[in-house]
Amino acid sequence: MKKSFCLLVCCQLFLLSIHAQHAQFYPTNWFTGMKWNKVQVLARGGYNEFNKEKVRVNYPGVQLQKLTPMENGKYMVLDLLISASAKPGIVDIVFSNGDKTVIEKWPLKAKRNGNGKSYAQGVTSADFIYFLMPDRFSNGDESNDRVAGLRDQSLNRDSIYHRHGGDMQGVINHLDYLQQLGVTTLWMTPVIENDMPNRTEHGYAFTDHYQIEKRFGGAAAYKKLSDALHSRGMKLIQDAVYNHIGSYHFIAKDAPAKDWLHQWPKFTQTSYKDQPLFDPYAAKSDAKRTADGWFTTEMPDLNQNNPYVANFLIQHAIWSVEEFGVDGWRIDTYLYNDLPFMNRCNKALTDEYPRMTLFGEVWVHGVINQAYFAENKLEVPFKSNLQGVVDFQTLFYGIQPALNQPFGWTEGVNKLYTTLSNDLIYKDPMRNVIFLDNHDMTRFFSTVKEDVEKQKMGIGWLLTCRGIPQLYYGTEIIMKGESNPDGWVRLDFPGGWKGDKKNAFTGEGLTADEKNVQEYTRILANFRKTASAIKTGKMMQYLPVDGLYVYFRYDASQTVMCIMNTSDKEKKVDLSDFAERTNGFTKGKNVISAELMQGQFTIPAKKMTILELLK
Repeated sequence: MKKSFCLLVCCQLFLLSIHAQHAQFYPTNWFTGMKWNKVQVLARGGYNEFNKEKVRVNYPGVQLQKLTPMENGKYMVLDLLISASAKPGIVDIVFSNGDKTVIEKWPLKAKRNGNGKSYAQGVTSADFIYFLMPDRFSNGDESNDRVAGLRDQSLNRDSIYHRHGGDMQGVINHLDYLQQLGVTTLWMTPVIENDMPNRTEHGYAFTDHYQIEKRFGGAAAYKKLSDALHSRGMKLIQDAVYNHIGSYHFIAKDAPAKDWLHQWPKFTQTSYKDQPLFDPYAAKSDAKRTADGWFTTEMPDLNQNNPYVANFLIQHAIWSVEEFGVDGWRIDTYLYNDLPFMNRCNKALTDEYPRMTLFGEVWVHGVINQAYFAENKLEVPFKSNLQGVVDFQTLFYGIQPALNQPFGWTEGVNKLYTTLSNDLIYKDPMRNVIFLDNHDMTRFFSTVKEDVEKQKMGIGWLLTCRGIPQLYYGTEIIMKGESNPDGWVRLDFPGGWKGDKKNAFTGEGLTADEKNVQEYTRILANFRKTASAIKTGKMMQYLPVDGLYVYFRYDASQTVMCIMNTSDKEKKVDLSDFAERTNGFTKGKNVISAELMQGQFTIPAKKMTILELLK
């Protein structure tokens, strides 16, 4: 009896293992009640003639409209129509080949808004984004530090290149810290599986779009984090990568068809030049290399002109928002994508989620260059529908020279004034994300030569200028590092690991300067939360005079005066010199110190003062 039972169990397990390998689906599931109800499912089988199998679908309200075998015999595409009458459940997809029949299960889930959960809210100028790398922020679950079967088994905090063990539970554990700091929105480097042999800490080389990185806690931890944020009234941004994948992705190793990737006679890297995409005199070959060249040898370039690739990526975007309750969408390496494809993808997301906001990484030099890739007022043949960009111009040609260059006719803080004066070219510059540093560039504290007052001026500008402010983790405690190599700007946040002698979450072991800047950030960011003039108001700037730069944020109910003294000498300020904005006000309350300042006062050298004007 025991032998028969064991034999039966073994047979069942063997059949299940065969069944599990018969077909994998991308997307792994879909949802009822979606506008995107024509779903193109990529089915991947385990043998070379899988594409010759017959397929039928047995489920009320779900119709198989078309079956397309792919060039690679291991793949086929199923075009499914999900009617409005379809109910959540498990869809049977039946494969048959001769006398062999296999039934695969494909879940059809309920749309999130059916259970009252808030998501896809959009991220606006009223928000304050905190950007972190999960691997380097906090280790909340040591059991997932290494995951068997994944290629990269490194775990070494002494190495700037290896994994350090941070995860999403670590982020969840410290949401109090972020909220108390004044943060409203969390953006993380990608959390999708990166089963590459090395350098997996950054997450930008996907190997399976429909798997969340297990070393971060997997899909369960991502949903838990999303729910924890939303329960606090906070928001979640997902970092999206359309342009490329990791070289160990199944699409790279065993593509459904050769034209899923941009193919070259020999390895051809992108030129990293944006100009050929809009230059009226550009050679087409230069434009092709910009868009179709590979980012690196480890990151194959996807061919978004292939309609199957395009649908694969668009559906993954919609699936991610619905599955995990994402509120905003940051798009990596935006300019290297096929731009008409990006317009289609952006529209698909905002059609499905009208409040959804999207901003793209456009690392270029020049306001016109940057504005071309976003909604703009340019008269050009191609018009982008991207709402906003990561604003490299106000960084490189704004706050950096303002604090590091001597004042001159076009130098120093005049560069910041000039760059902002070019905002007339954007449809809505308030949708641009402004920042001081990120995971790819030298930390701001190092950029300003470790000058604490300049660091505070930078943060003061970040939290009062137009746009959506984004703070890179550790900037509030003056973390430093040069970006060559990039690992030095991706060091661990102190206190995120057991045994850390310094703990930025509690303040233990922080220096006086680190505590000072952290507290400055906290006070200003929390003031910003209730400051309608800064969150959604207008901006007026005055011409800088001898290093003194004054700008206002204002609306019908509030006026905030921002005074940046970038010179080496103290400066006198008279409210009457700025009568257009100060009429009717007699004094100002210092947002940081609560000191009242009236009529005429002085601003010390290398300091910024932020006043809420009072009558």
